[in-house]
Amino acid sequence: MEIFDYDLNAEVIGFGALNVDKLYSVENIAGADEESFIKSSTDTPGGSAANTIIGLSKLGVSTSIIGKIAEDDDGDLIEYNLAVNEVFSNNLIYADKGSTGKCIGFVDSNGDRCLYVDPGVNDDIVIDEINPLNIMRCKIMHYTSFVGDSFKTQIELLEKLSKECILSFDPGMLYVKKGFDEIKPILDRCDILLINESELRLLFNDEKSSLRQLVKNLLDLGIGTVVVKKGSEGVFACNNDEECEVKAFECEVVDTTGAGDSFNSGFLYAFLNDYDLEKSCEIGNWVASKAIEGFGMDKFPKLDELKVKFIK
Repeated sequence: MEIFDYDLNAEVIGFGALNVDKLYSVENIAGADEESFIKSSTDTPGGSAANTIIGLSKLGVSTSIIGKIAEDDDGDLIEYNLAVNEVFSNNLIYADKGSTGKCIGFVDSNGDRCLYVDPGVNDDIVIDEINPLNIMRCKIMHYTSFVGDSFKTQIELLEKLSKECILSFDPGMLYVKKGFDEIKPILDRCDILLINESELRLLFNDEKSSLRQLVKNLLDLGIGTVVVKKGSEGVFACNNDEECEVKAFECEVVDTTGAGDSFNSGFLYAFLNDYDLEKSCEIGNWVASKAIEGFGMDKFPKLDELKVKFIK
């Protein structure tokens, strides 16, 4: 297998944890002192940034990812999956010791889930392991969360990004729980914030204000576009020129793992192709609706399918 290692011009580079999602299909998700049973299981390469980057690659965007793996079976699986999806590998970092990250998930018959993360070597990334020449020409840098110290490396990398580079940020609950002040350096540089409603309200510790008001607070901070993902209710999005609410597409839900990541793929694809805010959200919702009809990335749509749906 040829590994793609020649990318200096990826349009989008992701920076986030690389995990193998060990997903267990269960009758129901057990609570404290409860029992359930496993119906089936599968190992799927994942990680929020990787999901979004592979989704973009399937849509014809040139991509790469900054992430760390170990020399073990899970690392081999991640590397192989990136290669077959034509994600350039020059930003992969290989650990001399330790284990590749894992995310153990339980998915019930309704598609709801609970996740447990074992970060492994994900949290050992230091700034000197990232080649600045490989990131100079990217159009979008897409940040997602780490459990531990690689968060600090993400902040250090901000000053190495070109002024023309768009920073897209999906903080996830891990980073939102750090608190506004701790993630503010990223928010200050952020151009596109992709966040769900629960995370947004926790970020401001505010359950009462309207989404419009909370989003305005972020626009006032200087973030160019804020997209609030509301699951089955669709999305609410604003920038300085537009505001929209876009409904979700009806679909058969098999697994919601990665739904937000796949939305990000569609939205960033549309952004790169100069669609307006509402159409970008619609494309994001459609990509997410296709992704949750199966497990892992099997159902992430390809560019031909998107063209049939949206390009007449």
